[in-house]
Amino acid sequence: MTTTASALVETLEELGVEYVFGYPGGRVIELLDHLPESDVDLVRPRDEREASVMAETYGRLTGRPGVLAGQGPWIGSLGMIGQMEARLSSSPMVVLTEASERGEYSTLAPYQQARGDYGGFSLPSILDGVSKEWWFPRTPVETLRSTQLAFKHAVAARPGPTAIILDGDAITDDVPDDPTPTAWDAVSQTRTWDAAPSASDVADAVDALEGAERPVIVAGNGVHAAQAYDELAAVAEAYDCVVVTSYLGKSTYPETDDRAAGVMGSFGHEGANQVVSEADTLLVAGCRLNPMDTNWQAPEFIRPDEQMIVHADVDARNAGWVYPADVGLIGDAKESLAALADAGDASNDWAMERAAAAEEWFTAPECEDDSTPIKPQRAVKEIEAVVDEETIVTADSGNNRFWLLYYLQTPAVRTYFGSGGVGGMGWANPAAVSAALTTDKDVVAVAGDGGFSMTMNSVETAVEYGVAPTFVVLNDTSLGMVRQMQGEDGDIAGVEFHDTDFAKAAEAFGAVGTRATDPEAFAAALEDGKAADVPHVIDVRIDREEDMADTLASSFYESVGGLHE
Repeated sequence: MTTTASALVETLEELGVEYVFGYPGGRVIELLDHLPESDVDLVRPRDEREASVMAETYGRLTGRPGVLAGQGPWIGSLGMIGQMEARLSSSPMVVLTEASERGEYSTLAPYQQARGDYGGFSLPSILDGVSKEWWFPRTPVETLRSTQLAFKHAVAARPGPTAIILDGDAITDDVPDDPTPTAWDAVSQTRTWDAAPSASDVADAVDALEGAERPVIVAGNGVHAAQAYDELAAVAEAYDCVVVTSYLGKSTYPETDDRAAGVMGSFGHEGANQVVSEADTLLVAGCRLNPMDTNWQAPEFIRPDEQMIVHADVDARNAGWVYPADVGLIGDAKESLAALADAGDASNDWAMERAAAAEEWFTAPECEDDSTPIKPQRAVKEIEAVVDEETIVTADSGNNRFWLLYYLQTPAVRTYFGSGGVGGMGWANPAAVSAALTTDKDVVAVAGDGGFSMTMNSVETAVEYGVAPTFVVLNDTSLGMVRQMQGEDGDIAGVEFHDTDFAKAAEAFGAVGTRATDPEAFAAALEDGKAADVPHVIDVRIDREEDMADTLASSFYESVGGLHE
C-alpha cells in the first residue's frame, strides 16, 4: 500500500514539477518527508511570503504552475502576497497547504485550527477570496484527484492560483488499490486545450485591421502569459501596426524595435498615449484596459464611438468590459494572434513615422547627469546598459518601478517583469531568486530601500541555493513615493527611514555588498555583479529630490492635453 503523501509526491513527479517552494510546518511535513526520495527539489526561503512570490514568478516565467507548500495559518497570511499577485497577474500556481486540524478535537478549536469550525478560523474562506478554485479533500483518493484538478485549473483559460487543503488523517492514510470512482493518471486528468477565436470573428478583425490607416496594438500581460511574442511581432508586421504596451505588458515587444512606442497609461509615456489617441483602430491583446492603463478613462483618450476596437482575450468577460468592442477574439493570445498574422496583409507609412520618435520618450537630461547623489534616471540608464536579451529585470513597487517603466528601454522580449497585479512591495527580491533558479539568464532585481528591506532575506536564499542575482537598492532612506505626496515635509507619518547600510547586510548573508554614490561606481558594480557567480547587493544612493510623481503628472496632463481634438 502507498500513503497519500507518497502518492502525492509521485503525482508531482509525473506532472514534471521541478521545485516546491515552501516552508516545513503542520501536516505538510508529511509531504516534504518524501521529497528527498524524488526528483522534486524543495526551495525553502526564510518565510512563506518569499516562497509564495518565488512560486508565482516560476509560474509567470514558465507557464507551468509554481508549487507553494506550507502550514495553513501562514500560507493564508504571510503567503498571500504571491497568491494575490498570481491571481491578478494570471500566473499559474498550485498551493499545497493544510488546516492544522486535530481530528476528533477539531470542534474544540485546538491550537492553530484553520478548518472553519467554531473557535478557529477558516482557511477555506481566506483562500476562496484569492484562488481560482480550492479543494478540501477528506480521503486519499479525493486528495489525489483534487490535486490533479488543481494543476488543471491553474493553467486552464486565464491562469491563476489554485489550492488544496490537506486533511490530517487523509495525508497519512493508504491509497486504495482499486477505488470507486476511479482516480485517473495525473497526466490524463490535467490535460488542457487552448481556446481559439471563431473564423468569423477572425475575419471581422482582419477586415478592421486591413482597412485601418492608423492601426495600433495594445499588448498586455496576456501576451506574456501565453508567451505569444513571435505571434505579436508577426501581427505588427502583417498590418504595419504601432505597438504600445500596458504596464504589465512591458517587454512583450522589444522597445528598441522600429514599431515600438512605449508604455501607455497614467504611468506611461506621453508619446505612447498620443499614439493610442490618434489610432483609428486598436487591437487590444491580452489587456483588460484597467483605469491606470487608460488614463482613468479620460474622454479624449480611447473613444469607442470614433475608433474601431478589436479586443482579444482568453476570458470572454474581459473583452469589451471597460470599453465596448467592435470585434471580440476569445481565446489564447497565441492562437488569436497567430490567426490574425496568417490572414492579414496591409501596409501604411504612419506606423514607422509615428513610432520613430519613441527613442526620445525613454530619455531626459537627468539620464546623462553625473552629479551625486545619483539621479534615479541616470541609475536606470546604467541598469539599461547591462540589460541584454539574456537578462531579466524584476521591478518592485514604488517609485523604482516607475523610473524603470519610464526610462528602461527593453531590448528584447521577456527582459522585464514587475509587481503590478496586486503590486506588493518586496516582490522583486524573491522574484529575482526564482528567475535565477528557473532560467539560465542573468537577473537584476530593482527595489527601493523600503521594498528591499521587506524581503532582503532573499539574498541569503540566493547564497544558499547557489544563484547570483544582482540586487539593486535605489536608496533614498524613505518611502519615496509616499513621501513625495506630501504638501510639506512631515505631512505624512511613517515615510522616513534611518540610514541602513545594505552593503554590510549583504556581506552578513554571504553575498558581496557595494555602496555606490556616483554613476561611475554604480556602473562598475553592475558589471561586477553580472559577471559574478555569487549574489551582489548594490546600495545606490539616489537623489531623493527627484520627484517621480511630478514626472508622471506632467506626462499625464501633457498627454491628455495633447490628445485627440
